[in-house]
Amino acid sequence: MQNYNVFAGAFVDRNGERRKDPDWLDQAIASEQSRFVPVWGDKCLVGGDPLSAILLRHDQIENYLQSDDELIFLGLFRDSPVFAFAIDGDTREPFTELGEFHDLRFLGSVLPPDEANLTAHARALVLWHGSQLYCGICGSSAKPEAGGNSRVCANHECGRVLFPRVEPAIIVLVSDGERCLLGRQSRWPEGRYSTVAGFVEPGESLEDAVRREVYEETNVRVGNVQYHSSQPWPFPAALMLGFTAEATSTDIVLNDGELEDAAWFTRKELRSGYPKLPFHISIARRLIDQWIDPAITSSEA
Repeated sequence: MQNYNVFAGAFVDRNGERRKDPDWLDQAIASEQSRFVPVWGDKCLVGGDPLSAILLRHDQIENYLQSDDELIFLGLFRDSPVFAFAIDGDTREPFTELGEFHDLRFLGSVLPPDEANLTAHARALVLWHGSQLYCGICGSSAKPEAGGNSRVCANHECGRVLFPRVEPAIIVLVSDGERCLLGRQSRWPEGRYSTVAGFVEPGESLEDAVRREVYEETNVRVGNVQYHSSQPWPFPAALMLGFTAEATSTDIVLNDGELEDAAWFTRKELRSGYPKLPFHISIARRLIDQWIDPAITSSEA
């Protein structure tokens, strides 16, 4: 089975060398082989039974573009150039004759892995463009560049180039042998628990972030830290970096108040159906499932 997390997998050949080739991009946009991913607000278009991503032709999207500069080159998908474009979420839902727009969390549970990866890529870049309309240095407007994979300040005296950013966050399954440590936030559905997670701070290694976050949230100290896998989590721009860690202490205190509760759970308890566990599309669930059943390897999760 797949050895990558949902939304991950190198299904799109990003073709980075093409991003600064305007002639190639113009030809690709005009090509009958090219396809376009609409992002309405923060949702992507799917249809059919079973559901699959709806990729459009250029003639289907012309009424939604003021210029082709709004198109974002994602790369080659199934050997065809593919672009993303934004549609204002405050407008009436478009393309209803083709399908419906859905949130990425839902799509991650129903789409084939390659289409889940594609829609996550498209959504992430569309939302980034919407948040970077102006230069953070001089305040001038910023315009798309490099096929929509960067933006550049329109003030020639400044000329700052803006690149998409991801926010690194650690997520960790802490165990003391026969038990694992899970916590819950107050805003989650009743009874749901998950692994400890938190953003990496400036000047901090990933391993240091694991140890700090676990202690800050639960008072538990951890020793050995092992990398597991990563997951793009574009809500809006996180990159989840998964780890396992061995506890060197077990007394729980909610030091920073981020968690409503934290507790140790045995495998038997987790198999019983309580607590409720995270959604299957999340790396948190993959970490927990592999701890519950150590026979599951990374390639079988």
